[in-house]
Amino acid sequence: MPEPGRIIRLKTVLVRTGLSRSTIYRKIAEGTFPAQIRISIHGAGWREFEINRWIEDPVGWRPEDKGVEDRGAGGHSA
Repeated sequence: MPEPGRIIRLKTVLVRTGLSRSTIYRKIAEGTFPAQIRISIHGAGWREFEINRWIEDPVGWRPEDKGVEDRGAGGHSA
């Protein structure tokens, strides 16, 4: 059972997603895959729950908007 807040490394992400390393980094740059987080000076990993969200819906995945309320489509402009 996955632990909440668990950080997983690239090797695990590669196995879980079936993507290549270059595809993962390309998708991060496009904003269609979860970005890494720094875990040490020379190390980085991914939040497991973000990878799980991506696996559930790879086409529809978008980063969670932190601190900003979702105004939905057709929001009002001032």
